[in-house]
Amino acid sequence: MDRPFKIPESVLVVIHTPLRNVLLINRADAAGYWQSVTGSKDEAGEELAQTAVREVFEETGIDCGPGTLLQAGLKHWGLENVYDIYPRWQHRYAPGVTRNTEHVFGLCVPEGTPVVLNPREHTGYRWLPWREAADACFSPSNAEAILLLPQFAG
Repeated sequence: MDRPFKIPESVLVVIHTPLRNVLLINRADAAGYWQSVTGSKDEAGEELAQTAVREVFEETGIDCGPGTLLQAGLKHWGLENVYDIYPRWQHRYAPGVTRNTEHVFGLCVPEGTPVVLNPREHTGYRWLPWREAADACFSPSNAEAILLLPQFAG
């Protein structure tokens, strides 16, 4: 069975520590493409926070869902980016869909939080100081979000 087309509404979750070290993960389908957690809604009615919790867990093994100690660390930053979908991933969307709306979240986790990658999605991870993490991102909107970390992390 063919996979359904992706919904052009997604989350970007900047995972960081209180010392503003940022987790970056390397895409399995694009070597050298370092990024924060990102992913599309599974269905149109899915709440953005649900999407964020699901994607963080699927991509890093970090559980920030309801009832967890990390739940309070997940914050919607009230920012959204609308951008052209990269040509290399255009086939994942319905014909005629060319733009995606990305909603930005932050997730504060303790230093030393373990990361367990899904090898189908990511091949490596690293924690970097926030400015270095912004420089390492392939996505301009991801880099911008990381540069806003001091404003949103308090």
